[in-house]
Amino acid sequence: MADVPPPFVPGAFVGAAHHYRARIYFEDTDLSGIVYHANYLRYMERARSDMLRLAGIDQRAAMEGGEGAWAVTDLTIKYRSPAKLDDDILVVSTVEAVRGASVIIAQRILRGQDELTNGRVTAAFLSPEGRPRRQPAGWAERFTAIMNGETFPC
Repeated sequence: MADVPPPFVPGAFVGAAHHYRARIYFEDTDLSGIVYHANYLRYMERARSDMLRLAGIDQRAAMEGGEGAWAVTDLTIKYRSPAKLDDDILVVSTVEAVRGASVIIAQRILRGQDELTNGRVTAAFLSPEGRPRRQPAGWAERFTAIMNGETFPC
């Protein structure tokens, strides 16, 4: 039997927090080896998408089924210290609030114990026409379960 790599598992829930690991590659940095500021948003987006997938929230099915899609409607970010080439970073995401058509997620990017960046994102579920609409059935309950640190089958 040929050697087969382990399955791709970038993130996992740890209590009420979702942990997502990433490595800083050359393409993420500027000429000084420091991560370009917009890339922190990419790491946060990947972590949120992984969190939703692990929670059983199927964004692709909602889009393809004509229900709608998530859109960031508000974002705050604070840069504290730069990530650098070859750093191993951890994005920690926690659900802070759940509403009928939106969710607020706080995120921190860490290198070891050092907080590099923190942010807060409000994402609204939008109809295909771009208007806010209630999240698909069961999604708000999943977000509430995440916020409360509950375990649930995915």
